[in-house]
Amino acid sequence: MLIFDNAFCRELPGDADERNVARQVHGACWSRVMPTPVAAPRLLAYSREMAGRLGLQEGWLGAPENLAAFAGNAILPGMEPYASCYGGHQFGHWAGQLGDGRAISLGEVVNEAGERWELQLKGAGPTPFSRRADGRAVLRSSLREFLCSEAMHHLGVPTTRALTLVGTGEEVLRDMFYDGHPELEPGAVVCRVAPSFLRFGHFELPAARGDLALLRRLVDFAVLHHFPAWQGKPLEDWFQEVCERTGRLVARWMQVGFVHGVMNTDNMSLLGLTIDYGPYGWVEDFDPGWTPNTTDAAGRRYCFGRQPEIARWNLERLAEALALLHPGGDLSSSLRHYDEAYHAELARLFAGKLGLAEWKDGDAELLGELFELMQEGELDMTEFFRQLPHVDDEEAALAHLAQAAYRPERWQGVAMGLHAWLGRYRQRLAQEGLAAGARRTAMNTFNPRYVLRNYLAQQAIDAAEAGDVSRIEALLEVLRRPYEEQPGQEAFAAKRPEWARSRAGCSMLSCSS
Repeated sequence: MLIFDNAFCRELPGDADERNVARQVHGACWSRVMPTPVAAPRLLAYSREMAGRLGLQEGWLGAPENLAAFAGNAILPGMEPYASCYGGHQFGHWAGQLGDGRAISLGEVVNEAGERWELQLKGAGPTPFSRRADGRAVLRSSLREFLCSEAMHHLGVPTTRALTLVGTGEEVLRDMFYDGHPELEPGAVVCRVAPSFLRFGHFELPAARGDLALLRRLVDFAVLHHFPAWQGKPLEDWFQEVCERTGRLVARWMQVGFVHGVMNTDNMSLLGLTIDYGPYGWVEDFDPGWTPNTTDAAGRRYCFGRQPEIARWNLERLAEALALLHPGGDLSSSLRHYDEAYHAELARLFAGKLGLAEWKDGDAELLGELFELMQEGELDMTEFFRQLPHVDDEEAALAHLAQAAYRPERWQGVAMGLHAWLGRYRQRLAQEGLAAGARRTAMNTFNPRYVLRNYLAQQAIDAAEAGDVSRIEALLEVLRRPYEEQPGQEAFAAKRPEWARSRAGCSMLSCSS
Protein backbone atom coordinates (compact mmCIF):
# COMPACT_ATOMS: atom_id res chain seq x y z
CA MET A 1 0.00 0.00 0.00
CA LEU A 2 1.23 3.48 -0.86
CA ILE A 3 0.98 6.26 1.74
CA PHE A 4 0.71 9.71 0.18
CA ASP A 5 1.63 13.08 1.66
CA ASN A 6 1.28 15.60 -1.14
CA ALA A 7 3.22 18.57 0.20
CA PHE A 8 3.78 20.22 -3.19
CA CYS A 9 0.06 20.70 -3.73
CA ARG A 10 -0.68 21.41 -0.08
CA GLU A 11 1.97 24.06 0.52
CA LEU A 12 2.26 25.80 -2.85
CA PRO A 13 -0.48 27.73 -4.70
CA GLY A 14 -2.47 25.87 -7.34
CA ASP A 15 -4.21 27.00 -10.50
CA ALA A 16 -7.76 28.23 -9.85
CA ASP A 17 -8.75 27.41 -13.44
CA GLU A 18 -9.40 23.66 -13.67
CA ARG A 19 -9.89 23.52 -17.44
CA ASN A 20 -7.50 21.12 -19.11
CA VAL A 21 -6.73 23.34 -22.07
CA ALA A 22 -3.41 24.77 -23.20
CA ARG A 23 -2.92 28.21 -21.67
CA GLN A 24 -0.66 30.46 -19.66
CA VAL A 25 -0.82 29.76 -15.94
CA HIS A 26 0.04 32.65 -13.61
CA GLY A 27 0.50 32.80 -9.86
CA ALA A 28 0.45 29.02 -9.45
CA CYS A 29 2.97 26.19 -9.21
CA TRP A 30 0.63 23.46 -10.40
CA SER A 31 -2.61 22.75 -12.22
CA ARG A 32 -5.03 19.99 -11.30
CA VAL A 33 -5.31 17.49 -14.16
CA MET A 34 -6.39 13.88 -14.48
CA PRO A 35 -4.57 11.31 -16.62
CA THR A 36 -6.34 10.26 -19.79
CA PRO A 37 -7.32 6.54 -19.74
CA VAL A 38 -5.83 4.14 -22.27
CA ALA A 39 -7.41 1.24 -24.12
CA ALA A 40 -5.51 -1.85 -23.00
CA PRO A 41 -2.81 -1.35 -20.34
CA ARG A 42 -0.13 -4.03 -20.12
CA LEU A 43 2.78 -4.10 -17.68
CA LEU A 44 5.87 -4.44 -19.87
CA ALA A 45 8.55 -4.03 -17.21
CA TYR A 46 9.15 -2.73 -13.70
CA SER A 47 12.08 -2.01 -11.41
CA ARG A 48 12.09 -4.43 -8.51
CA GLU A 49 14.60 -2.22 -6.69
CA MET A 50 12.40 0.86 -6.90
CA ALA A 51 9.29 -1.15 -6.02
CA GLY A 52 11.09 -2.42 -2.94
CA ARG A 53 12.18 1.09 -2.00
CA LEU A 54 8.54 2.13 -2.04
CA GLY A 55 7.59 -0.86 0.12
CA LEU A 56 5.55 -2.65 -2.57
CA GLN A 57 5.06 -6.38 -2.24
CA GLU A 58 5.99 -8.77 -5.05
CA GLY A 59 3.10 -8.93 -7.53
CA TRP A 60 1.44 -5.74 -6.24
CA LEU A 61 2.08 -3.81 -9.46
CA GLY A 62 0.57 -6.58 -11.57
CA ALA A 63 -2.81 -6.49 -9.82
CA PRO A 64 -5.35 -5.01 -12.29
CA GLU A 65 -6.51 -2.24 -9.94
CA ASN A 66 -2.92 -1.12 -9.27
CA LEU A 67 -1.75 -1.46 -12.84
CA ALA A 68 -4.66 0.74 -13.86
CA ALA A 69 -3.27 3.57 -11.74
CA PHE A 70 0.13 3.41 -13.47
CA ALA A 71 -1.52 3.44 -16.89
CA GLY A 72 -3.60 6.51 -16.07
CA ASN A 73 -6.91 4.61 -15.89
CA ALA A 74 -7.56 4.89 -12.16
CA ILE A 75 -6.61 6.87 -9.08
CA LEU A 76 -5.55 5.12 -5.89
CA PRO A 77 -6.45 6.52 -2.44
CA GLY A 78 -4.27 9.51 -1.63
CA MET A 79 -3.29 10.37 -5.20
CA GLU A 80 -3.83 14.00 -6.27
CA PRO A 81 -2.77 14.25 -9.93
CA TYR A 82 -1.32 17.52 -11.17
CA ALA A 83 1.05 19.04 -13.72
CA SER A 84 3.60 21.60 -12.57
CA CYS A 85 4.37 25.00 -14.07
CA TYR A 86 7.87 26.11 -15.04
CA GLY A 87 9.80 27.87 -17.78
CA GLY A 88 13.27 27.53 -19.17
CA HIS A 89 16.06 28.38 -21.56
CA GLN A 90 16.09 26.04 -24.54
CA PHE A 91 19.26 25.91 -26.66
CA GLY A 92 20.39 29.12 -25.00
CA HIS A 93 17.18 31.13 -25.57
CA TRP A 94 14.43 32.00 -23.11
CA ALA A 95 11.33 29.99 -24.04
CA GLY A 96 8.88 31.37 -21.50
CA GLN A 97 6.33 29.04 -19.90
CA LEU A 98 6.90 25.34 -20.59
CA GLY A 99 5.60 23.10 -17.80
CA ASP A 100 4.71 19.43 -17.64
CA GLY A 101 3.36 18.97 -21.15
CA ARG A 102 3.18 15.17 -21.04
CA ALA A 103 3.98 14.44 -17.40
CA ILE A 104 1.37 14.13 -14.67
CA SER A 105 2.45 13.70 -11.06
CA LEU A 106 0.29 11.35 -9.02
CA GLY A 107 1.50 12.57 -5.64
CA GLU A 108 4.28 12.09 -3.10
CA VAL A 109 4.73 8.75 -1.37
CA VAL A 110 6.42 8.55 2.03
CA ASN A 111 7.94 5.12 2.66
CA GLU A 112 8.70 3.37 5.95
CA ALA A 113 12.14 4.98 6.10
CA GLY A 114 10.55 8.43 5.89
CA GLU A 115 11.81 9.04 2.35
CA ARG A 116 9.64 11.20 0.11
CA TRP A 117 9.19 9.95 -3.46
CA GLU A 118 7.19 11.77 -6.12
CA LEU A 119 5.49 9.48 -8.64
CA GLN A 120 5.06 10.90 -12.11
CA LEU A 121 3.46 9.41 -15.22
CA LYS A 122 5.04 10.45 -18.51
CA GLY A 123 2.81 10.01 -21.54
CA ALA A 124 -0.48 10.01 -19.60
CA GLY A 125 -2.31 12.60 -21.68
CA PRO A 126 -2.59 16.35 -22.19
CA THR A 127 -2.19 19.03 -19.55
CA PRO A 128 -2.58 22.81 -19.61
CA PHE A 129 1.12 22.90 -20.57
CA SER A 130 0.90 20.57 -23.56
CA ARG A 131 0.80 23.43 -26.04
CA ARG A 132 0.26 21.81 -29.45
CA ALA A 133 1.09 18.25 -28.33
CA ASP A 134 -1.14 15.38 -27.27
CA GLY A 135 0.52 14.56 -23.96
CA ARG A 136 1.24 11.01 -25.07
CA ALA A 137 4.56 9.18 -25.45
CA VAL A 138 5.64 6.36 -27.71
CA LEU A 139 7.09 3.03 -26.65
CA ARG A 140 10.58 3.74 -27.98
CA SER A 141 11.11 6.88 -25.87
CA SER A 142 9.37 5.45 -22.80
CA LEU A 143 11.44 2.28 -22.89
CA ARG A 144 14.64 4.30 -23.30
CA GLU A 145 13.77 6.42 -20.26
CA PHE A 146 12.84 3.38 -18.19
CA LEU A 147 16.07 1.55 -18.97
CA CYS A 148 18.38 4.53 -18.67
CA SER A 149 16.96 5.69 -15.35
CA GLU A 150 17.81 2.35 -13.79
CA ALA A 151 21.10 1.92 -15.68
CA MET A 152 22.38 5.27 -14.43
CA HIS A 153 21.41 4.43 -10.86
CA HIS A 154 23.42 1.24 -10.95
CA LEU A 155 26.37 3.09 -12.49
CA GLY A 156 26.36 5.32 -9.42
CA VAL A 157 25.17 8.45 -11.24
CA PRO A 158 22.55 10.58 -9.40
CA THR A 159 19.30 10.18 -11.34
CA THR A 160 15.56 10.06 -11.31
CA ARG A 161 14.34 6.47 -11.16
CA ALA A 162 11.75 4.41 -13.02
CA LEU A 163 9.07 2.21 -11.48
CA THR A 164 6.93 0.87 -14.33
CA LEU A 165 6.71 0.73 -18.11
CA VAL A 166 3.13 0.19 -19.29
CA GLY A 167 2.01 -0.38 -22.87
CA THR A 168 -1.22 1.44 -23.68
CA GLY A 169 -2.66 -0.73 -26.44
CA GLU A 170 -2.99 2.45 -28.50
CA GLU A 171 -0.98 4.06 -31.25
CA VAL A 172 0.52 7.55 -31.22
CA LEU A 173 1.26 9.63 -34.31
CA ARG A 174 4.85 10.95 -34.27
CA ASP A 175 7.19 12.56 -36.79
CA MET A 176 10.38 10.93 -35.53
CA PHE A 177 12.75 12.95 -37.70
CA TYR A 178 10.69 16.16 -38.01
CA ASP A 179 10.77 15.65 -41.78
CA GLY A 180 7.06 15.77 -42.52
CA HIS A 181 6.55 11.99 -42.49
CA PRO A 182 4.74 11.11 -39.26
CA GLU A 183 3.94 7.49 -38.50
CA LEU A 184 1.79 5.65 -35.99
CA GLU A 185 3.82 4.02 -33.21
CA PRO A 186 2.90 1.95 -30.15
CA GLY A 187 2.16 4.10 -27.11
CA ALA A 188 3.44 3.65 -23.56
CA VAL A 189 3.45 5.32 -20.15
CA VAL A 190 6.50 5.29 -17.88
CA CYS A 191 6.20 6.00 -14.17
CA ARG A 192 9.30 7.83 -13.08
CA VAL A 193 10.20 8.48 -9.47
CA ALA A 194 12.31 11.09 -7.67
CA PRO A 195 12.43 12.88 -4.33
CA SER A 196 11.36 15.89 -6.38
CA PHE A 197 11.09 16.93 -10.02
CA LEU A 198 11.91 20.57 -9.22
CA ARG A 199 13.94 22.10 -12.05
CA PHE A 200 15.91 25.28 -12.56
CA GLY A 201 12.98 26.41 -14.72
CA HIS A 202 10.55 26.31 -11.79
CA PHE A 203 12.43 29.31 -10.37
CA GLU A 204 13.17 31.03 -13.66
CA LEU A 205 9.51 31.46 -14.64
CA PRO A 206 8.24 33.45 -11.61
CA ALA A 207 11.46 35.48 -11.72
CA ALA A 208 10.88 36.34 -15.39
CA ARG A 209 7.32 37.35 -14.55
CA GLY A 210 8.38 39.44 -11.56
CA ASP A 211 6.35 37.25 -9.19
CA LEU A 212 8.75 37.45 -6.27
CA ALA A 213 6.22 36.19 -3.73
CA LEU A 214 5.83 32.93 -5.65
CA LEU A 215 9.57 32.69 -6.16
CA ARG A 216 10.14 33.03 -2.42
CA ARG A 217 7.57 30.36 -1.63
CA LEU A 218 9.24 27.95 -4.06
CA VAL A 219 12.64 28.53 -2.46
CA ASP A 220 11.24 28.07 1.04
CA PHE A 221 9.49 24.86 -0.02
CA ALA A 222 12.61 23.45 -1.65
CA VAL A 223 14.80 24.19 1.35
CA LEU A 224 12.28 22.83 3.87
CA HIS A 225 11.70 19.52 2.11
CA HIS A 226 14.88 18.84 0.16
CA PHE A 227 17.68 20.90 1.76
CA PRO A 228 16.69 20.96 5.45
CA ALA A 229 20.26 21.56 6.63
CA TRP A 230 20.13 24.96 4.94
CA GLN A 231 17.03 26.23 6.74
CA GLY A 232 17.62 29.63 8.29
CA LYS A 233 20.89 30.10 6.41
CA PRO A 234 21.65 32.72 3.74
CA LEU A 235 20.34 32.13 0.24
CA GLU A 236 23.83 31.98 -1.20
CA ASP A 237 24.73 29.07 1.09
CA TRP A 238 21.84 27.02 -0.26
CA PHE A 239 22.64 27.98 -3.85
CA GLN A 240 26.22 26.92 -3.22
CA GLU A 241 24.94 23.42 -2.39
CA VAL A 242 22.91 23.34 -5.63
CA CYS A 243 26.07 24.32 -7.53
CA GLU A 244 28.14 21.63 -5.85
CA ARG A 245 25.58 18.90 -6.52
CA THR A 246 25.42 19.92 -10.17
CA GLY A 247 29.19 19.87 -10.45
CA ARG A 248 29.47 16.39 -9.01
CA LEU A 249 26.67 15.18 -11.29
CA VAL A 250 28.31 16.38 -14.50
CA ALA A 251 31.64 14.88 -13.43
CA ARG A 252 29.86 11.53 -13.12
CA TRP A 253 28.49 11.92 -16.65
CA MET A 254 32.00 12.53 -17.95
CA GLN A 255 33.36 9.51 -16.05
CA VAL A 256 31.05 7.02 -17.78
CA GLY A 257 30.87 8.81 -21.15
CA PHE A 258 27.20 9.80 -20.87
CA VAL A 259 25.80 12.60 -23.03
CA HIS A 260 22.45 14.04 -21.94
CA GLY A 261 21.71 15.57 -25.31
CA VAL A 262 19.32 18.37 -24.30
CA MET A 263 20.62 20.31 -21.30
CA ASN A 264 17.98 23.02 -21.36
CA THR A 265 17.43 24.72 -17.99
CA ASP A 266 14.01 23.04 -17.73
CA ASN A 267 15.87 19.71 -17.92
CA MET A 268 18.19 20.51 -14.99
CA SER A 269 17.25 19.09 -11.59
CA LEU A 270 17.52 21.33 -8.55
CA LEU A 271 18.61 18.27 -6.57
CA GLY A 272 21.53 17.42 -8.84
CA LEU A 273 19.86 14.44 -10.50
CA THR A 274 19.96 13.37 -14.13
CA ILE A 275 16.47 14.19 -15.36
CA ASP A 276 14.49 13.91 -18.62
CA TYR A 277 16.02 11.14 -20.70
CA GLY A 278 15.42 12.13 -24.30
CA PRO A 279 18.06 11.93 -27.05
CA TYR A 280 20.82 10.72 -24.74
CA GLY A 281 23.73 8.47 -25.64
CA TRP A 282 27.09 7.10 -24.58
CA VAL A 283 30.31 8.18 -26.27
CA GLU A 284 31.47 5.22 -28.33
CA ASP A 285 34.25 6.21 -30.75
CA PHE A 286 35.76 8.94 -28.59
CA ASP A 287 34.84 12.44 -29.72
CA PRO A 288 34.32 15.37 -27.31
CA GLY A 289 32.21 17.04 -30.01
CA TRP A 290 29.72 14.21 -30.31
CA THR A 291 26.05 14.86 -29.59
CA PRO A 292 23.27 12.26 -29.80
CA ASN A 293 20.66 14.94 -30.56
CA THR A 294 19.82 15.52 -34.24
CA THR A 295 18.36 18.91 -33.31
CA ASP A 296 21.79 19.86 -31.94
CA ALA A 297 23.80 18.48 -34.85
CA ALA A 298 24.68 21.87 -36.32
CA GLY A 299 25.58 23.83 -33.18
CA ARG A 300 26.64 20.94 -30.90
CA ARG A 301 25.75 23.04 -27.89
CA TYR A 302 25.08 19.93 -25.83
CA CYS A 303 27.93 17.73 -27.05
CA PHE A 304 29.95 15.58 -24.64
CA GLY A 305 32.84 17.98 -24.15
CA ARG A 306 30.66 21.06 -23.52
CA GLN A 307 28.50 19.56 -20.78
CA PRO A 308 30.54 21.08 -17.92
CA GLU A 309 30.40 24.52 -19.55
CA ILE A 310 26.67 24.31 -20.25
CA ALA A 311 25.85 23.17 -16.71
CA ARG A 312 27.63 26.26 -15.43
CA TRP A 313 25.75 28.46 -17.92
CA ASN A 314 22.48 26.99 -16.67
CA LEU A 315 23.47 27.70 -13.07
CA GLU A 316 24.17 31.31 -14.08
CA ARG A 317 20.58 31.59 -15.30
CA LEU A 318 19.32 30.13 -12.02
CA ALA A 319 21.52 32.60 -10.12
CA GLU A 320 19.97 35.46 -12.05
CA ALA A 321 16.49 34.30 -11.05
CA LEU A 322 17.34 33.81 -7.38
CA ALA A 323 19.21 37.13 -7.24
CA LEU A 324 15.84 38.91 -7.27
CA LEU A 325 15.40 37.62 -3.70
CA HIS A 326 18.90 38.72 -2.73
CA PRO A 327 19.15 42.48 -3.48
CA GLY A 328 22.66 43.79 -3.12
CA GLY A 329 24.10 40.29 -2.94
CA ASP A 330 26.18 38.48 -5.51
CA LEU A 331 25.09 34.89 -6.06
CA SER A 332 27.51 34.59 -8.96
CA SER A 333 30.33 34.20 -6.45
CA SER A 334 28.78 30.86 -5.45
CA LEU A 335 29.43 29.58 -8.96
CA ARG A 336 33.08 29.01 -8.07
CA HIS A 337 31.80 26.18 -5.88
CA TYR A 338 30.46 24.54 -9.03
CA ASP A 339 33.90 24.79 -10.60
CA GLU A 340 35.61 23.46 -7.50
CA ALA A 341 33.17 20.58 -6.99
CA TYR A 342 33.28 19.59 -10.65
CA HIS A 343 37.06 19.60 -10.93
CA ALA A 344 37.58 17.85 -7.59
CA GLU A 345 35.11 15.10 -8.46
CA LEU A 346 36.43 14.76 -12.00
CA ALA A 347 39.99 14.41 -10.69
CA ARG A 348 38.88 11.76 -8.21
CA LEU A 349 36.97 9.79 -10.83
CA PHE A 350 39.62 9.91 -13.54
CA ALA A 351 42.34 9.08 -11.03
CA GLY A 352 40.27 5.97 -10.34
CA LYS A 353 39.84 5.25 -14.05
CA LEU A 354 43.61 5.46 -14.52
CA GLY A 355 44.43 3.45 -11.40
CA LEU A 356 45.98 6.36 -9.51
CA ALA A 357 45.63 6.81 -5.77
CA GLU A 358 45.36 10.57 -6.17
CA TRP A 359 45.48 13.19 -8.90
CA LYS A 360 48.82 14.96 -9.17
CA ASP A 361 50.43 17.69 -11.25
CA GLY A 362 50.98 16.41 -14.75
CA ASP A 363 48.10 13.93 -14.70
CA ALA A 364 45.81 16.28 -16.63
CA GLU A 365 48.42 16.50 -19.38
CA LEU A 366 48.78 12.71 -19.45
CA LEU A 367 45.00 12.30 -19.74
CA GLY A 368 44.76 15.00 -22.40
CA GLU A 369 47.35 13.20 -24.52
CA LEU A 370 45.38 9.99 -24.15
CA PHE A 371 42.13 11.65 -25.23
CA GLU A 372 43.82 13.01 -28.36
CA LEU A 373 45.03 9.53 -29.27
CA MET A 374 41.63 8.00 -28.57
CA GLN A 375 39.91 10.50 -30.84
CA GLU A 376 42.49 10.17 -33.59
CA GLY A 377 42.30 6.39 -33.43
CA GLU A 378 38.49 6.26 -33.20
CA LEU A 379 38.65 4.19 -30.02
CA ASP A 380 35.62 3.17 -28.01
CA MET A 381 35.68 4.97 -24.65
CA THR A 382 34.04 2.27 -22.54
CA GLU A 383 36.04 -0.59 -24.04
CA PHE A 384 39.35 1.27 -23.94
CA PHE A 385 39.17 2.11 -20.26
CA ARG A 386 37.98 -1.40 -19.43
CA GLN A 387 41.07 -2.81 -21.18
CA LEU A 388 43.47 -0.23 -19.73
CA PRO A 389 44.21 -2.21 -16.53
CA HIS A 390 45.99 -4.82 -18.69
CA VAL A 391 49.13 -2.74 -19.27
CA ASP A 392 51.62 -4.66 -17.14
CA ASP A 393 52.55 -7.06 -19.93
CA GLU A 394 54.16 -4.78 -22.50
CA GLU A 395 53.78 -7.39 -25.23
CA ALA A 396 50.04 -7.85 -24.69
CA ALA A 397 49.05 -4.30 -23.71
CA LEU A 398 48.45 -3.00 -27.23
CA ALA A 399 46.56 -6.16 -28.17
CA HIS A 400 44.16 -5.52 -25.30
CA LEU A 401 43.70 -1.87 -26.23
CA ALA A 402 43.20 -2.72 -29.91
CA GLN A 403 39.88 -4.30 -28.94
CA ALA A 404 38.57 -0.74 -28.57
CA ALA A 405 39.29 0.16 -32.20
CA TYR A 406 36.47 0.61 -34.73
CA ARG A 407 38.66 0.91 -37.85
CA PRO A 408 41.94 -1.01 -38.27
CA GLU A 409 43.47 1.77 -40.34
CA ARG A 410 42.77 4.36 -37.65
CA TRP A 411 44.25 2.03 -35.03
CA GLN A 412 47.44 1.63 -37.03
CA GLY A 413 47.75 5.39 -37.15
CA VAL A 414 47.89 5.73 -33.35
CA ALA A 415 49.48 2.45 -32.25
CA MET A 416 52.98 3.89 -32.05
CA GLY A 417 51.72 6.97 -30.22
CA LEU A 418 49.89 4.77 -27.74
CA HIS A 419 52.98 2.67 -27.23
CA ALA A 420 54.91 5.80 -26.25
CA TRP A 421 52.05 7.00 -24.05
CA LEU A 422 51.93 3.64 -22.27
CA GLY A 423 55.60 4.06 -21.36
CA ARG A 424 54.86 7.37 -19.65
CA TYR A 425 51.74 5.90 -18.05
CA ARG A 426 53.68 2.96 -16.58
CA GLN A 427 56.19 5.39 -15.10
CA ARG A 428 53.31 7.23 -13.44
CA LEU A 429 51.87 3.98 -12.10
CA ALA A 430 55.25 3.06 -10.66
CA GLN A 431 55.01 6.13 -8.42
CA GLU A 432 51.91 4.65 -6.81
CA GLY A 433 53.51 1.40 -5.67
CA LEU A 434 50.22 -0.49 -5.93
CA ALA A 435 50.29 -4.19 -6.83
CA ALA A 436 48.99 -4.85 -10.34
CA GLY A 437 46.16 -7.13 -9.23
CA ALA A 438 44.86 -4.68 -6.65
CA ARG A 439 45.11 -1.83 -9.15
CA ARG A 440 43.14 -3.75 -11.79
CA THR A 441 40.41 -4.55 -9.29
CA ALA A 442 40.20 -0.91 -8.22
CA MET A 443 40.14 0.38 -11.80
CA ASN A 444 37.23 -1.91 -12.66
CA THR A 445 35.11 -0.12 -10.05
CA PHE A 446 35.49 3.12 -12.03
CA ASN A 447 35.37 1.74 -15.58
CA PRO A 448 32.05 0.07 -16.40
CA ARG A 449 31.92 -3.10 -18.48
CA TYR A 450 28.28 -2.54 -19.47
CA VAL A 451 26.58 0.72 -20.43
CA LEU A 452 23.26 1.31 -22.18
CA ARG A 453 24.58 1.79 -25.68
CA ASN A 454 21.96 3.16 -28.05
CA TYR A 455 22.04 0.09 -30.27
CA LEU A 456 21.27 -2.15 -27.27
CA ALA A 457 18.31 0.03 -26.36
CA GLN A 458 17.13 -0.04 -29.97
CA GLN A 459 17.29 -3.84 -30.08
CA ALA A 460 15.07 -3.94 -26.98
CA ILE A 461 12.70 -1.45 -28.64
CA ASP A 462 12.49 -3.49 -31.85
CA ALA A 463 11.70 -6.65 -29.89
CA ALA A 464 9.12 -4.93 -27.69
CA GLU A 465 7.35 -3.40 -30.68
CA ALA A 466 7.11 -6.93 -32.07
CA GLY A 467 5.58 -8.14 -28.81
CA ASP A 468 8.66 -9.62 -27.15
CA VAL A 469 9.57 -7.88 -23.88
CA SER A 470 12.08 -10.50 -22.71
CA ARG A 471 15.03 -8.46 -23.95
CA ILE A 472 14.04 -5.57 -21.67
CA GLU A 473 14.45 -7.74 -18.58
CA ALA A 474 17.62 -9.38 -19.93
CA LEU A 475 19.20 -5.98 -20.56
CA LEU A 476 18.00 -4.59 -17.24
CA GLU A 477 19.48 -7.58 -15.41
CA VAL A 478 22.91 -7.02 -16.95
CA LEU A 479 22.81 -3.29 -16.26
CA ARG A 480 22.18 -3.96 -12.57
CA ARG A 481 25.88 -4.90 -12.22
CA PRO A 482 27.64 -2.69 -14.76
CA TYR A 483 31.13 -2.88 -13.24
CA GLU A 484 31.25 -6.68 -12.92
CA GLU A 485 32.30 -9.27 -15.46
CA GLN A 486 29.22 -11.39 -16.20
CA PRO A 487 30.11 -14.66 -17.95
CA GLY A 488 27.73 -15.43 -20.78
CA GLN A 489 26.67 -11.80 -21.19
CA GLU A 490 29.55 -10.63 -23.37
CA ALA A 491 27.15 -9.62 -26.16
CA PHE A 492 25.84 -6.81 -23.97
CA ALA A 493 29.37 -5.43 -23.60
CA ALA A 494 30.20 -5.43 -27.32
CA LYS A 495 31.05 -2.09 -28.85
CA ARG A 496 28.72 -0.68 -31.51
CA PRO A 497 28.46 -2.95 -34.57
CA GLU A 498 28.98 -1.45 -37.99
CA TRP A 499 25.31 -1.83 -38.95
CA ALA A 500 24.40 0.52 -36.09
CA ARG A 501 26.84 3.29 -37.05
CA SER A 502 24.23 5.40 -38.80
CA ARG A 503 20.95 3.61 -38.12
CA ALA A 504 18.20 5.74 -36.58
CA GLY A 505 18.02 5.19 -32.83
CA CYS A 506 21.51 3.65 -32.72
CA SER A 507 23.59 6.74 -33.39
CA MET A 508 21.64 10.00 -33.12
CA LEU A 509 18.05 10.64 -32.09
CA SER A 510 15.59 13.49 -32.20
CA CYS A 511 13.66 14.98 -29.30
CA SER A 512 10.49 13.41 -30.72
CA SER A 513 8.57 11.15 -28.35
